[in-house]
Formats: sequence, C-alpha cells, structure tokens
Amino acid sequence: MDSQKEKKAWREVKYSQKFLNAFRGMYIVWKTTRHLFIHIIAALVVIFLGFYFHISGIEWIALIFAIGFVIISEAFNTAIEIDIDLTSPEYHPYARDTKDVAAAAVLLSVFVAIIVGFIVFLPKIF
Repeated sequence: MDSQKEKKAWREVKYSQKFLNAFRGMYIVWKTTRHLFIHIIAALVVIFLGFYFHISGIEWIALIFAIGFVIISEAFNTAIEIDIDLTSPEYHPYARDTKDVAAAAVLLSVFVAIIVGFIVFLPKIF
C-alpha cells in the first residue's frame, strides 16, 4: 500500500508536469493503438474533401467534432485496455467483456462519424 506521503505527492503534481503527462499519454495512445493510424488517414481524407467541396463553417464543426469523437473514443479504449491488462493479466470473461464493450464504443463513434460524413458530403456529391 502506498504511504500517505506518496499519495500526497501524487496529487501535488505541478501543472507543467500534468501537461507533460498528458502529452506522454498521447504518445502512448499513438504507440499502442493499431487503428489510430487508419483514423488519422481517414481524418486527413475528410479534411481534404472539406476543402475540395468548400463546406460551410457549421459543416466543418460537425466534421471536426466527429473526428475528435473517434480519436477520443480510441484513447479511452486504449486506457481501458491498459488497465484491464494490468488488473486481469489472466483470461477472465469479465475482462474480455470490458475490452469488447470499449471496442464497441469506438466502433459506434466511427458509425456516428460516417453518418456525419454522409450528411455533409452526399448532397455535395450528388
């Protein structure tokens, strides 16, 4: 068990260190998430199409939120998977269920992003 001094030290991290920890977390997501590269490529394609079709400001907001929703979902999924790997290194059906539900959240966010993309781009294509 951690001592009270260690617990206090953990809470009293300087703001600059908190930002460094957050950037370290982004690095971990980048290094450990296999599908993040695909999400980034898809986001770049969407951004290119946005410029190509001269979409409105509201459409840009919708697309940026959809892209962010997918990437943030992927980050939460990664955090959950890291935690489950730590707390349940052996196979357990609940650990599997937890990972599957976290992955489903990413998949649902991708479906939402695709729907937003259809709403924005289909009228411009047809």
